Amino acid sequence: MSKLYSVFTGTGSYVPAKQIKNEFFHNYEFYDSTGEKLLTPNEEITHKFEEITTIAERRYAGDNEVTSDLALVAAQRAIEAAGVDKEELDYIIFAHNFGETTADNMRIDVLPTMAARLKQKLGVANPSAVAYDILYGCPGWVQAVIQADYYIRSGDAKKILVVGADVLSRISDPHDRDSMIYADGAGAAIMEARESDSPIGVIGHNSRSDALEYANMLYLGYSYKPELAEKKEYYLKMNGRRLYQYALENVPKAIKAGLDKLKLHINEIGKVLIHQANGKMDDAILKRLFNLYNLKEVPEQIMPMTISWLGNSSVATVPTLLDIITRGEMEGHTLRSGDNIVLASVGAGMNINSIIYRIP
Repeated sequence: MSKLYSVFTGTGSYVPAKQIKNEFFHNYEFYDSTGEKLLTPNEEITHKFEEITTIAERRYAGDNEVTSDLALVAAQRAIEAAGVDKEELDYIIFAHNFGETTADNMRIDVLPTMAARLKQKLGVANPSAVAYDILYGCPGWVQAVIQADYYIRSGDAKKILVVGADVLSRISDPHDRDSMIYADGAGAAIMEARESDSPIGVIGHNSRSDALEYANMLYLGYSYKPELAEKKEYYLKMNGRRLYQYALENVPKAIKAGLDKLKLHINEIGKVLIHQANGKMDDAILKRLFNLYNLKEVPEQIMPMTISWLGNSSVATVPTLLDIITRGEMEGHTLRSGDNIVLASVGAGMNINSIIYRIP
């Protein structure tokens, strides 16, 4: 007996042209959380940073670009790839964390909503195309896909645009060395309803929120540079070490819980598309995931990585990765019909989620 499933029929992404290599930060002044200036040479700081995170460069939005501009390009590419009429969209769900910012004003602007701005820029006139935002930290786009799946499987919607975009470069403290991980970008996908006798598309998912102990792992705070802190502007901050340990302990368990719901084994997964925040952390997460199955060997090519050249673009990382692979633009990585893949993310909240997707 056939059932309704949610499938990606088109993907799109936008990687800004402004390329920022680690050498860019050699003239910066870095301070610690107490306001003390770091005396370590910046060349040494960036070298150690790359060793820890594997990030050698990242992309920043141009001075003339805002978050909704990045999202517009990604959305247009997804719509074109899917071959759908934008007026037939039932929902436009926009995942972000910091709304609209400009090159000369870092203040977060979320009125109108990002989804409303995107709908206007796309020129969608249909009032039944419901547009709204979702705030869920870096896992926001994955969570938006989960919401879209519920709409589609209930029969409420047939075509949904799910977008993730953030411009982190404007809200990160230039005097905090942790800010070097952040990047800008946008990713999008069209999800459509498909009837099938066997499970296809989104076949399962799992989410969790650990706010009681970990709500403040990522937060907004003043600059580490005392003179800048006096201006009372908020910047993105994180407790890097605790966050790393939290992700290491909980992401593997969350992914396995999602697989257990479907009675799937990790050996039945072809790719793990995971949030790109720290290359070595992701390697450790994957190793721990396989250890949960008493497997010591992790298959090569199972976890495609873009972090070394794209950095951490928050909600945009997973959809951008999906788009690059779908378009055949990542050497050594393809998605074949029948393959099971995992889309997973972790971030502010602290939140973790994962989706198991079967390629139609």
